[in-house]
Amino acid sequence: MSFLGRSLASLLSEGAVGNEVFEFFMKRIRTYDDKIHAFVPGGIADIFSAAKTGVLCGLPLALKDNIVTANLPTTASSKILEGYISPYDATVVTGLQTAGASFLGKTNLDAWAHGSSTEASDFGPTSNPYNLERVPGGSSGGSAAAVAAGLAPAAIGTETAGSIRLPAAWCGVVGLKPTYGRVSRYGIIAMGSSWDCPGPITQTVEDAALLLEVIAGQDPKDATSMSIPVEKWSKLLKTEKKLTIGYADEYFKDVDPEIMASVENAMHALEDRGHTLKKITMLDPKYAISVYMILQRAEVSSNLARYTGVRYGMNRTAFGKEAKKRIILGAFVLSSGYVDEYYKKAAKVRYLLAQDFKKAFEDVDVILAPTTPVTATRIGDADAYAFFGEMMDVLTEPAAAAGIPAISIPAGLSEAGLPIGVQLMGKHFDETTVLQIAYQLEQDLAFDRQAIFEKYA
Repeated sequence: MSFLGRSLASLLSEGAVGNEVFEFFMKRIRTYDDKIHAFVPGGIADIFSAAKTGVLCGLPLALKDNIVTANLPTTASSKILEGYISPYDATVVTGLQTAGASFLGKTNLDAWAHGSSTEASDFGPTSNPYNLERVPGGSSGGSAAAVAAGLAPAAIGTETAGSIRLPAAWCGVVGLKPTYGRVSRYGIIAMGSSWDCPGPITQTVEDAALLLEVIAGQDPKDATSMSIPVEKWSKLLKTEKKLTIGYADEYFKDVDPEIMASVENAMHALEDRGHTLKKITMLDPKYAISVYMILQRAEVSSNLARYTGVRYGMNRTAFGKEAKKRIILGAFVLSSGYVDEYYKKAAKVRYLLAQDFKKAFEDVDVILAPTTPVTATRIGDADAYAFFGEMMDVLTEPAAAAGIPAISIPAGLSEAGLPIGVQLMGKHFDETTVLQIAYQLEQDLAFDRQAIFEKYA
């Protein structure tokens, strides 16, 4: 029996759970992953291990390889941690296991999540299933590619500045970044501790809502997690309210015309449903690039200081080029004489970005924008730009800096056959409204991924 193209919700409703589903996707991984490289070497589970009870009833998921697991290696796609097996599971993993999920394996990423293309993995790049000469985006590129090609029905990624939404847009899937603090970071290999957010990458908004219900909640092991009630988001999706949707010209500058056409189509669809579109003015997203570049590098420098090779892993000579660049820049902006000039100023601008969103949400319920300025780039293009990631993440970085929830959904294909994403950003901890609008828009845009599944059938 084929389970290809079936969402988690449909598999559950039809009772298709357990070992049969797991083996179906394992066979697909063994057949097609040599072309795509969505999974890290040695990161395939092979053996079904899950309870057949719980909300997820043994359904198989893929995990980004910076989420620690006690039964599979966790490398963050860096050779420093090659073969490392954690003595404990991340809180996200524990929550999914308690809900009955099984794990197909660990997916590729830019090493230490440093990148936006999944080319910076020490184990080689992941390809975009729509065009193997293109990148899937990053850093959760392996997770997005696995879902797009039907190697996994859903996956868990992490986002610091766009690392869920960017690959979701470039791979034609749904990517949800929850509010910072909504999901525990315990057991996530830290990149930017004040930015990192685990979240789902799925085929549908309904699946994203379902997985968020499982992984959200306060965790005593993570002081930044918040005691905000976990809603039954998957049950609230069909609730319809007439809302005000904001859009800002600042997010439309230098955006590819084909992407803008898809965004305008989404805007018309929302108007046809009776929602009100309102033009708003916001800070230029370009300011988030400088903020992210300084603050994230500072946190990287601090977080990677623990990898000395003394207690586990290889020594620091095994760091790749991108990690070394970020460590050096981070150490510089934190150094005496420069912390005031760079770090503290960036922190102030980050506060202004958050306040800018807060002011905007006094007039609108959600904000609509393109997810990315361009469609998926070619493998190797990143080498031509010193700050490729920041350029590709320019439209996703502001929401990440502010810590608000945001989701990317597929909105169409370019003439070259590459996916286009639109994003919706909402108020702090208002995932409910973000998911409801995304669900409505998903129905109206009716993105057809059947052709890509047939490509890997």
